[in-house]
Amino acid sequence: MRSRDLYSLLLIVIVAGVALFINFSPSQSFLSRDVRFHLGLDLQGGIQVLLRTTNAAATKDDVQTAAGVIERRVNGLGVGETVVQVAGNDRIIVELPGVENPDQAVETLRGTGRLEFIDPQGQYIPTGTVVRTTGDPNPAKLTNTNPVSGTATLTNTVPTGPIYQSITDGKDLDTGAVQPAFSQGGTLGSRPAVAFAFKGNSARSLEQFTSSNVGKPMCIILDSEVVSCPTINAALPNGSGIIETSKPEDRDRILNQLKYGALPIPLVVETSRTVTATLGQASVSTSIVAGIAGLIVVALFMILFYRLPGFLAALALMVYTVISFAIYRLIPITLTLPGIAGFILSIGLAVDANVLIFARLREEYRRGRDIRTALERGFEESWPAIRDSNVSTIITSIVLFLFGNSFGVSIIKGFAITLFLGIVVSLFTAIVVTRTFLRLAAPVFSEQNAWLFGIDRRSTPSETATTAEAI
Repeated sequence: MRSRDLYSLLLIVIVAGVALFINFSPSQSFLSRDVRFHLGLDLQGGIQVLLRTTNAAATKDDVQTAAGVIERRVNGLGVGETVVQVAGNDRIIVELPGVENPDQAVETLRGTGRLEFIDPQGQYIPTGTVVRTTGDPNPAKLTNTNPVSGTATLTNTVPTGPIYQSITDGKDLDTGAVQPAFSQGGTLGSRPAVAFAFKGNSARSLEQFTSSNVGKPMCIILDSEVVSCPTINAALPNGSGIIETSKPEDRDRILNQLKYGALPIPLVVETSRTVTATLGQASVSTSIVAGIAGLIVVALFMILFYRLPGFLAALALMVYTVISFAIYRLIPITLTLPGIAGFILSIGLAVDANVLIFARLREEYRRGRDIRTALERGFEESWPAIRDSNVSTIITSIVLFLFGNSFGVSIIKGFAITLFLGIVVSLFTAIVVTRTFLRLAAPVFSEQNAWLFGIDRRSTPSETATTAEAI
């Protein structure tokens, strides 16, 4: 039993240590992952983009489908708490909080995500050239060099150029095989890349073409624009390969356009503008003060009412806070004011299980059990009530999240996510952390220091008889 408690303590120390490192890492990264805090539009501002379809035959369902694809793409950019909603019959409003590269974000939004391989007829076509293909003979591209700065215009960039034969059809792209990768060295060394694979006829056509044209160029086209024109070194088996890029930002843009589906309709940026924070740093500071005050008040209550177990519960509450913030950074969770409110609410819920356990501990000890048995019985008897209350809150959080996801109410989603995570982490701290602390503290218990454990001195036999006679 003692060794098991020590192993549990070691696990707690490791988890808390990793969480502390994530929260206070000077590089703001963990295992090559960005672990900075992400704030929502209400706390740090961002950009708002109005997209318009250029397809006059597009239906309301097409626009709704496009909005769903865009929402998956912006989440792929690591942007949370976004607002993506249909406006009218042909427009989509997108709000992105804290976007560091607006141009890249807008390019990712409006790109249709159509990947093609073409036969350039032995010619190397410069990167960035807009070309006509048998899959898209009349490409329409934006001519505004900075779409974030204002209204973008649409024009047929190459209306009279040659039409190149498409080797693949963008509809055959296997989106599940689209993954970030790196090229295997070469003259330029390892470079960021995107792995891909085609299915069906496109896979067979790509394999046949590459096997028959080794040493010749083949151009990779994304949304009618040349990404690269590599020389074929070997056949691409099963229609799979990689697309090399010069920068990680380009790889991420291509990855998100391909992985999260092609837009069913072309979109252009009609307007875009910067959105300032509606609440700002003052609200963040106030929320931090409220959170710290909540932690202190709850901890004082537990210590004054339950003494040593309350102090151990307060330590578990500190562990809970550290782990929660580390999870927010890792996922990452975009914190809005309602999200912060969900975390502060979960602080009170985090000690709810401890209250039930300590109350049951007192009852079991007064029944004549030794402290170790009373402790174990306290956890066992309290578990059904703890389980039911927390499961009901988890169900409520899921319903709120689904409601916010279905109706685009991101404020509700933020509250639901932080509340859900708070409940899950609080179960760990109550059942594992607090229990381990109490087990390790149990050997120092005696009848004389029962008050230190928040337990009344056990009644003597004479006192018990007197009480029975009075009754």
